[in-house]
Amino acid sequence: MAGQNNANQGGQQDINQLLKVRREKLAALQEAGKDPFQITKYDVTHHTSDVKEIYTAHEEKLLAGRKEPSTEGMDEAQAREVQKQEYEERRSIMDADPIHVSIAGRMMFKRVMGKASFANIQDLKGNIQIYVARDAIGEDLYATFKKSDIGDIWGVKGYAFRTKTGEISIHAEEMTLLSKSLQILPEKFHGLTDTDMRYRQRYVDLIMNQESKEVFIKRSQILKEIRNFLADRDFMEVETPMLVSNAGGAAARPFETHYNALDEDVKLRISLELYLKRLIVGGLERVYEIGRVFRNEGVDTRHNPEFTLMELYQAYTDYEGMMELTESMFRYLAEKVCGSTKITYNGIEIDLGKPFERLTMNDAIKKYTGIDFDEVPDDAAAKKLADEHHIEYEERHKKGDIINLFFEEYCEKELIQPTFIMDHPIEISPLTKKKPSDPSKVERFELFINTWEMCNAYSELNDPIDQRERFAAQDANAAAGDDEAEHTDEDFLNALEIGMPPTGGIGYGIDRLVMLLTDSAAIRDVLLFPTMKSLDK
Repeated sequence: MAGQNNANQGGQQDINQLLKVRREKLAALQEAGKDPFQITKYDVTHHTSDVKEIYTAHEEKLLAGRKEPSTEGMDEAQAREVQKQEYEERRSIMDADPIHVSIAGRMMFKRVMGKASFANIQDLKGNIQIYVARDAIGEDLYATFKKSDIGDIWGVKGYAFRTKTGEISIHAEEMTLLSKSLQILPEKFHGLTDTDMRYRQRYVDLIMNQESKEVFIKRSQILKEIRNFLADRDFMEVETPMLVSNAGGAAARPFETHYNALDEDVKLRISLELYLKRLIVGGLERVYEIGRVFRNEGVDTRHNPEFTLMELYQAYTDYEGMMELTESMFRYLAEKVCGSTKITYNGIEIDLGKPFERLTMNDAIKKYTGIDFDEVPDDAAAKKLADEHHIEYEERHKKGDIINLFFEEYCEKELIQPTFIMDHPIEISPLTKKKPSDPSKVERFELFINTWEMCNAYSELNDPIDQRERFAAQDANAAAGDDEAEHTDEDFLNALEIGMPPTGGIGYGIDRLVMLLTDSAAIRDVLLFPTMKSLDK
């Protein structure tokens, strides 16, 4: 153990010395009037991937029709000489019409070889090799380059060429040190593999792990395409309050805080629903919001207390209209973002191109358990079934709650391919219209993919009398100890009394959608800065 401790101390001392050297290099640059932190901008004309694409196209144009010389029958030395001559001729043709570029990025690799060196520059879109010759950039700058460290940020101007090994590179003609890195990046070949550190220091994760960067680029693309899809359907994007006096619209425990200026206790919103419905009342017929909501709950692979929710509401339609919109949108996103309606998650192919299956909640339970809750007469009989199947419930629960518990226990794990689960019990759906054919159920659906609930939709309840009765039932649940129950919202009831048209509404968990379309294992992998326990605790 003592030997291990000595080794750890020695390693820390080595790191401290390396960090000290970096600061000394910065001090020397500053003393010489070359402080990189004094530079305010740099003219970038291309990203690294652009350089490669443009050079390849230019090369194909200039060398069109030119064939590789045959080396058949030659010995090794002769073949090498022919190949060398061919390379030089091709290089001469390309150099006669060069592509000049200016890039900037982080130096991830450097190999110094006397009067000429190679380095690798990484930017948003990839990386490219640069060739740095003393005679091309000057002796002073070359000396600065040789002393620079992995992680430093450089601007490079020069022309593109292809090396003898076939790698498209940039021959540097001018270089500018734009930022000095005073910390040490993880070792290149192993990268940043510590999961906890990846989440806490996402900036390092994005530098070291291209896959992580691609996830967040794709997340941005998903949000862009959602907005494009809804714009084509004449939806209007809006913003509603995050600090609210009554956190309604979902079954969740809110975060609470105090508004000093008004001397009032307020909550962080758990949903977007009730304010968006007020806008439907006001005549904005198609509205949506993409925003953060906050639920004071646990953290696991699919839950984070702060997450991104999208809700949309459309007047003069119902939950059938929301099913059509959802199926169309998921298919559109898969095609735009993934290039196909067939995607793979954790090795399993999921087909978003086929019509999504539709099952009522009762039919799903019957399919996977054999129990038909339509034949269960009352709350007592439902609880007896729960006891027989070792399903835990609370005394206040009714038949509808038991149905939901059965569904969660036996059905969710079976729903891999896209499936709409419809017609939920009224007890678990306080903001939803009853089914005219069966008032014990409501016009609601949830979409399940890969066993996950992907969205939740209603034919929205617009009867203010019925809504008041359901709020009263929720108030009773809260009084009985349910800290996730809704509470009566008088202003929302007033809005309903003004009159809300028949409306379809839906909420989507954006983070879970990004997980699905990027094949990410955990919600923290798709949140740039997930909730983490403080290291001080």
